[in-house]
Amino acid sequence: MVPKDYPRVIIEAIAPQVDNGRFPIKRVIGEKVAVSADIYKEGHDKLAAVLKVRPIGDKKWQESPMTLGDNDRWHGEFTVTAIGGWEYTIEAYAERYLSWVDEVIKKNVPGANLSSELLEGLLILKKSAAMAASSDRNRMNSIIAAMESALAAGEQQGAIDMGIGVVMRSMMAKYPDRSEGYELAPTLKVMVNRPITRFAAWYEFFPRSQGSVPYRHGTLQDCIRRLRAIHAMGFDVVYLPPIHPIGHSFRKGKNNSLVAEPGDVGSPWAIGNEHGGHMALEPQLGTWDDWDQFVATCRELEIEIALDYVMNCSPDHPYVSQHPEWFFHRPDGSIKYAENPPKKYQDVYPLNFGTSDRTGLWQEMLKIFLFWIDKGVTTFRVDNPHTKPVPFWEWVIGEVHRRHPEVIFLAEAFTKPKMMRLLAKVGFAQSYTYFTWRNEKQELTDYVNELTSGEMKEYFTGNFFANTPDILPPILQYGGRPAFIMRAVLAATLSSVYGIYSGYELCENQALPGKEEYLDSEKYEIRVRDWKAPGHIVQVITLINNIRHDSPALQTYNNVLFLTTDNPKIIAYAKMTEDRSDIIVCVVNLDPFHKQYTNLEIPLATFGIDDDEQYQAHDLLSDERYRWRGPTAYIELSPSTKMAHIIKIRRW
Repeated sequence: MVPKDYPRVIIEAIAPQVDNGRFPIKRVIGEKVAVSADIYKEGHDKLAAVLKVRPIGDKKWQESPMTLGDNDRWHGEFTVTAIGGWEYTIEAYAERYLSWVDEVIKKNVPGANLSSELLEGLLILKKSAAMAASSDRNRMNSIIAAMESALAAGEQQGAIDMGIGVVMRSMMAKYPDRSEGYELAPTLKVMVNRPITRFAAWYEFFPRSQGSVPYRHGTLQDCIRRLRAIHAMGFDVVYLPPIHPIGHSFRKGKNNSLVAEPGDVGSPWAIGNEHGGHMALEPQLGTWDDWDQFVATCRELEIEIALDYVMNCSPDHPYVSQHPEWFFHRPDGSIKYAENPPKKYQDVYPLNFGTSDRTGLWQEMLKIFLFWIDKGVTTFRVDNPHTKPVPFWEWVIGEVHRRHPEVIFLAEAFTKPKMMRLLAKVGFAQSYTYFTWRNEKQELTDYVNELTSGEMKEYFTGNFFANTPDILPPILQYGGRPAFIMRAVLAATLSSVYGIYSGYELCENQALPGKEEYLDSEKYEIRVRDWKAPGHIVQVITLINNIRHDSPALQTYNNVLFLTTDNPKIIAYAKMTEDRSDIIVCVVNLDPFHKQYTNLEIPLATFGIDDDEQYQAHDLLSDERYRWRGPTAYIELSPSTKMAHIIKIRRW
């Protein structure tokens, strides 16, 4: 059967898009979206293309012309200016007027009779004039009439000059005939988040450990006093593990022992007791008035609150008696506790998302999100999202964003790469990463390039945590203070979003023998710290955060350029703004035990510096300034003096 209609213009290989448009790309307010596509058509017609964009829900498109590059590749860009969902598409069409102009110019040789071509052109002009606004239409019709008079009088060249002249060209650009064209469908989507999604420094702390008296349970009032020091270090987000009532049954003791001693506080991830569940506060932390004061202080200090969203229930959680169908059951009818063999978590009952009451369970999980948003939480760090159905996350994040598009979701998913990527696609704005275990130069280079240079950059933002309550990497266990400085610089400059867990600034590195876990972990007990203990790196962390806030280049995520060094123990990379007004070069010693040196290759052309030009290298960590000239620089880094340079490149 002969098709009734078909696209007159081919639009294909559109970028960016995720899984052929199944999922949105991601941006933050103020970022550009650079769009490209292959656009072509049979024959020799001139083509035109426009990029069309709008916030989802708006009826009117914002249009901008695309430009033709090499090999039928067209390019355009737009800037997103508000949070929420956006959509974009491409409309391309045969530009009949420009095709006619091209034909007339080619045929207009001495002695040529172009009366037929001029008549064809007049039809094209008249069609566009009919679409024009009244003032423009009158102007176009007067030129058309003059062309017809000239043609009738045998003044062919005069008619041509008027038809292809500047005035008519500008008019026809405003009112093109798009009838021989095609608009890409369905539209492609963009999820636009707040800037703090792409640039932030996170600080994780346990509220119950913020007191000053050993073994005494900390309170929200203690946390309020602690916020000033966290703010002074330059952190933008405070992340709280669960702050809900903790179960009594099978409560874990110190160092994850199966039997709790009297006074043991248990794991905050075993949620729920007689005081309530996920929408309740642990009474020892304080009251809702205390919470409101904590939120108000965070807002005063311009610190955002991230809360751990954990779908674990202790055996004492109200859900167990109210909704037993929400849990997994053994053949004998008893509820199954969580296991990760050989580990057993008798204090935790996981929720069964395959329950017969899926609607009730899913709606309750949404209710928890909305409850804490009303309480001032702007970000959720979701615990183990890869163990829950992906369709649930796509649904619940969509429901939250429908009401609160400003809310940010972070996936704590140390799992298989494909699942990490899928969680980002369905709505998680940030994700934990494998950075915690990447130590060598090549593996760091490969991994950061994977995150920021390929397709993942369109939807995945890696939050580089240097440590977590669950993970004390071997490099920190054995490398001492130099390793803590080195890993802080890497985390804070390789990604624009990074975090540390409290105690990092004290270089805490006592581990359970043979494990990547903290000895005397505050997951199971209260830790009271001396924040001025000898050997701390508070000043270093503060300086790194200040440098980040003062350096636009370090606030962008997808612009890491790795530089060549001749020593595998030294990694170097650059970040710079699009206009080169801010250029940062980071050089880091990956060996916390020995002095290392290298020749560093400087990409002068990329930086816009002439080969024989002298320029300044200002180390922002030490405030030392160097005069460099040429494409190489000699670097020495030592654990006893400095582990890294963060260099601002300035032209004299």
